[in-house]
Amino acid sequence: MKFSLVIPCYNEARNLPLLLERCEIVVANDLCEVILVDNGSTDDTPAVLAALLPQYPGCRSVRVDINQGYGFGILSGLRAAKGEILGWTHADLQTDPQDFLTGLTLFDQYGTNIFVKGQRYGRPLADVFFTVGMSVFETVLLTKPLWDINAQPTLFSRQFFDNWHRRAPHDFSLDLYAYYMARHAKLKIFRFPVKFGARAHGVSHWNINFAAKWKFICRTIGFSLQLRKSINNQKG
Repeated sequence: MKFSLVIPCYNEARNLPLLLERCEIVVANDLCEVILVDNGSTDDTPAVLAALLPQYPGCRSVRVDINQGYGFGILSGLRAAKGEILGWTHADLQTDPQDFLTGLTLFDQYGTNIFVKGQRYGRPLADVFFTVGMSVFETVLLTKPLWDINAQPTLFSRQFFDNWHRRAPHDFSLDLYAYYMARHAKLKIFRFPVKFGARAHGVSHWNINFAAKWKFICRTIGFSLQLRKSINNQKG
């Protein structure tokens, strides 16, 4: 069985050398591949990938010419992936890409018909409160338990992905959507602890101030209301 880890990279040129070093252990298993999605970067990401990727067999890249959102980049990588077990994580190294290997052990134990996510620890208290608030809101609104929604990595089978990806959102709501669809499909959910650290370089593309967080909240709530409406329409 083949395994694919997708990592969207938007203006992450400074992080790429260290990121690829961490990915080397992932692809040491010949059954694993890593797909770095250059998600419309405007920095030196394309040049850095071109220079470094030949040193890392098992790692390859997909280019999105114009950034169309976090979710669009991930979906582009997943659609190019060859694995039967798929997953994604972030390029900022706040969580380690090698956590993917820990997640894969759960598929060995419980089979492919499961959904796996990390569960973060070591985060600032303010971010924890924010996450708890959003988790409670989404759980109540969508009537399914949804906790630490944006934790990484996220892993699932290709069969599960084929059932939902054409309707998936192209923004940060992708994490919520995939998690909700797993609940909706009644997949067994497995979580495992992942250490959440500081970014190696650069700054977050959304978690930079209250205004950015508020924009994220509004987008997420808007998508959640649309998702609930579509659910109710299906029931009707």
